[in-house]
Amino acid sequence: MKFAELDLPPYLLKSVEQMGFTEATAIQEKILPVAREGRDVIGQAQTGTGKTAAFGLPIIENVDPEDPKVQALILTPTRELAVQVSEEINRLGHTKNVKSVAVYGGADMGRQIRELKSRPSIIVATPGRYMDHTRRRTIRPQSIRTVVLDEADEMLSMGFIEDIETILEEIPNQRQTLLFSATMPNRLKTVADRFMTEPQTVSVKAKAMTVSNTEQLVTKVPEKQKLSALGRWIDFEAPELAIIFGRTKRRVDELSEALEQQGYEAAGIHGDMKQAQRTNVLNRFKKGAVKYLVATDVAARGIDVTGVTHVFNFDMPQDSESYVHRIGRTGRAGQSGKAITFAAPVEMDHIEMIEKATNGKIKRVDVPSDREAESARQERAAEELSKIIAKEGHHGLEPMAERLLQEHESVTVVAAALSMLQKGKRETTKKLTGEPPMVHRKKRKPAGKKQGRHYQNRRGGRRDRGSAPQGRRRSG
Repeated sequence: MKFAELDLPPYLLKSVEQMGFTEATAIQEKILPVAREGRDVIGQAQTGTGKTAAFGLPIIENVDPEDPKVQALILTPTRELAVQVSEEINRLGHTKNVKSVAVYGGADMGRQIRELKSRPSIIVATPGRYMDHTRRRTIRPQSIRTVVLDEADEMLSMGFIEDIETILEEIPNQRQTLLFSATMPNRLKTVADRFMTEPQTVSVKAKAMTVSNTEQLVTKVPEKQKLSALGRWIDFEAPELAIIFGRTKRRVDELSEALEQQGYEAAGIHGDMKQAQRTNVLNRFKKGAVKYLVATDVAARGIDVTGVTHVFNFDMPQDSESYVHRIGRTGRAGQSGKAITFAAPVEMDHIEMIEKATNGKIKRVDVPSDREAESARQERAAEELSKIIAKEGHHGLEPMAERLLQEHESVTVVAAALSMLQKGKRETTKKLTGEPPMVHRKKRKPAGKKQGRHYQNRRGGRRDRGSAPQGRRRSG
């Protein structure tokens, strides 16, 4: 369905058109009519399905830009998602002069207070920092008429659920509440029952969330061979932009350093980095100065960068939802993408679990050999040389070329030129700390022993929990 068929006000249609959107996504088509009626909504949808516009357009339509009070609150699990949502709200709302401000932990409180004095209609916030502002009375919840809980299951897993309950208790009951989540655990259902009024559930089926434009591959790689395998895949595939997922912050730091040592334009992002560092890395990635972004699951939430051609699951995702979130970073806006997952031999059962949960098939492939990777690099160098010839980029160098041909064989000269065009690959001295495999336990532990998670990382390093409340952080 086209946006023009959804009976949106002209100013919203203008914003949508200026952003290049014509066709509404499935979640937008289903949620917009219900949300615009002012009803509470539970939307079951993954990131990348267009849910920001699904809740953002009705909010913008309902707020009064002349009212100096905050009228809507959007809660997100991470800083990156808060910034992403706020930016999109501002783009959608500019034709009505509706302003949004993002507030999140790890950033200067004074600057955020100054931004709040500009009287935004909409606040996008992480729960902890929002509560900091309400305690300072720099945000007053009494005027809020719409609340959105974005990626609520992720906020639950990060330990924010009690904060969310406190936040909802302080906001007037006469409000509209929209909850978006990929899954609906019992704890979230309890929150919905308590704080929502006859919500209508709208869902996008799992098979539609596995990103049909993305080719999905899995390659069997022992832990100690992962780094060399990644280098061969990068050389073989030559991604324009790629996100590489690691399980822990330590993994992200070590892997990004190792890739940089090898000559790849890589940088890492995780929850322990200062906000200024994270913003700098993301900006460089968006501009293409960084081609390989190494990230934890939580840090990558809300990153929506166009042109990501590849996703590498260097470490196995914990569950099917994480897998779908990860591969959803590529294959967007009708473009094709490729997702390559590294699996230790004992993790192949975990792959089968993901296939079953997503109703999809992940193709088994071998790691490219050294010869295949080198051949691909040489082929790209030859193509680059051909482009230079076609564009006459060699103008003025003919006398030097003639001299070289007098001194050397023609094949030798061309081979040397190809060698120069290939980016030199260096050896890395960085050693990666081993990560335990993600084991799929088919049988429960005997009675009397403490039950663990069904899918667990038995010795796993500390899991990235973004900006979870300090008192609720746990080691994985």
